[in-house]
Amino acid sequence: MKTFNVRSAVARFSFTTLVVALLLVCAPFLSKANANNEKEVLLTEKQVSIQYAGYNDNSVVFRVKFENPTAQKFSLIIKNEAGDVLFQGKYSDTAFNKAVHILKEEAEMNPTFIIRVGNQKVEQTFSVSSNTDVVEDVVVTRI
Repeated sequence: MKTFNVRSAVARFSFTTLVVALLLVCAPFLSKANANNEKEVLLTEKQVSIQYAGYNDNSVVFRVKFENPTAQKFSLIIKNEAGDVLFQGKYSDTAFNKAVHILKEEAEMNPTFIIRVGNQKVEQTFSVSSNTDVVEDVVVTRI
């Protein structure tokens, strides 16, 4: 028959309780220590390039490029002159390059492109105006 040693059972229980208590106390500190692994890098105007690329099927096309060497999460937001969001997307590409088509509903528009990384942002606003000319050629010949 096995003998039950009360002293060893109490020692095991105390040790287990101590380990569990330490894990519960240390877990929040460990998670906070790892939360800031990605340091925010300063966002500059040089990293962002937005250029007019043309006109296509009743939309204005812009080429948006963003050099993001640390692959941080960033947002691309496009707003109209009234502040309405026309487009919003989240990315983490290191060399972001996208053609953006904005539906042209009026003769003049002022889209604002915003690249946001954390609490930093770069804004660029464009003025787009178009003129539609109708050319009518008339040819008269003598009969």
